Amino acid sequence: AMSWPWLAIALEAAWIVGVGIWILADRRAPTSTLAWIVVLAFLPVVGIPVYFFLGPRRMRRKREHYRGLAAHLSRALARVPSEREIPADVLRLVRLATRLDESPISTARRIELHHDGRAAFAAMERAIAGARHHLHLEFYIWEEDATGRRVRDLLVERARAGIEVRLLVDGMGARAGRRFFGPLLDAGGAWARFNPPLLPGLRFRFVNFRSHRKILVADGAVGFLGGMNVADEQVVGWRGRPAWRDTLLELEGRAVRGLQRAFFENWSFAAGEVLPADSRYFPQQRAGGQWLQIVRSGPDRSVYPIHELLFAAIAGADERVWATCPYLIPDEPVFTALRSAAHRGVDVRLLVPSEGDSRLVQAAVRSFYDDWLAAGIRVFEYRPTMLHAKSLVVDRELALVGSANLDNRSFRLNFEIVGALYGERAADALAETFLADLEQAREVGAADLARRGALVRLAQDTARLFSAQL
Repeated sequence: AMSWPWLAIALEAAWIVGVGIWILADRRAPTSTLAWIVVLAFLPVVGIPVYFFLGPRRMRRKREHYRGLAAHLSRALARVPSEREIPADVLRLVRLATRLDESPISTARRIELHHDGRAAFAAMERAIAGARHHLHLEFYIWEEDATGRRVRDLLVERARAGIEVRLLVDGMGARAGRRFFGPLLDAGGAWARFNPPLLPGLRFRFVNFRSHRKILVADGAVGFLGGMNVADEQVVGWRGRPAWRDTLLELEGRAVRGLQRAFFENWSFAAGEVLPADSRYFPQQRAGGQWLQIVRSGPDRSVYPIHELLFAAIAGADERVWATCPYLIPDEPVFTALRSAAHRGVDVRLLVPSEGDSRLVQAAVRSFYDDWLAAGIRVFEYRPTMLHAKSLVVDRELALVGSANLDNRSFRLNFEIVGALYGERAADALAETFLADLEQAREVGAADLARRGALVRLAQDTARLFSAQL
């Protein structure tokens, strides 16, 4: 008969093999798979509950539910035929985004890039005040501060006037809750939280399946997207410093359909209300002069459209790649694309904040400086205030503005949305803003890296280990 020690070893070995086969079936990234196998094999009492309630199995259930809702909306809207005379120099990227995202090339009659918080919120508030049928808003962060109260009160006023108001905030990112939005509910508006935590009051940043989108749609005809949340730091300042430097894209025309669709998907998932995809919410509009696509991405998919669009755009660049991003922690494919572009002689410049809102993230970003400078990539740190804008200029063909950072969390773990603006006019306009920002930035050189102490380098290298979850 087998002795107890050998029996225990045999049972443990069988458990580890069984757990390994079970986890491998999820077909996740190798590092994630290995981490879950170790946790479940050697800490089963802790690991099993975490795996079922917080891990990929719970994520899978959410994905399946979300995909069902998104598929329903896709069938209802049907694919709109591509516009004629797509610019030849961007046709490759248009086809990529269309095939990955089911978002056809569209147009806008009017676009405007807002880089100042006061002007951006003034524009959004004008759109709110001018709505005649509905207002749909989705924001990652909504604070209970002066800015949050002002926008809420304006929505309350519109709801009382009979306008349909639906407001979606992220269950982790937004501090404002039911009590704060009570006046909106009392006025006849609707409010929901996207994927709220299991326990009320629990707020932990590194939890997945978050909606990081910032969207406003008025009457299906005017829309906004970008990096701005509803908070005072976007308008009046933060920690005694000026308002955050951010970018918001305002557009009017057919392309707003893409923003509306993104809101419909997340609203139906969070609120359980399936809205009709009819002309009340998707009105017919005449074509405009600006070609663009609304590209969505999220953890419900096995491919990530924003990630693939960024990679393809950078890998195909001939002249310039200018990126503005507060959390610039690229994965290996995007890092390789940036480095390869620089090696080909493309003018690659990266603009990041001099002082971010997270020391851990800042350390992880700076851990890449040696690699970037060695590849010939120029790095600049924006000095006046927190830089929160997320934008990319590629050659004179493409300008990207949206909620997505150049990091794994935006690529794979969050629901994100970007506007891909095609053509010289948009690219040159965003490039002009980039150059203006460089005038208030300091270029990082080899001497700066040499002055770092051993402890600073160790802290940066350690932070880099967590880059996949930052």
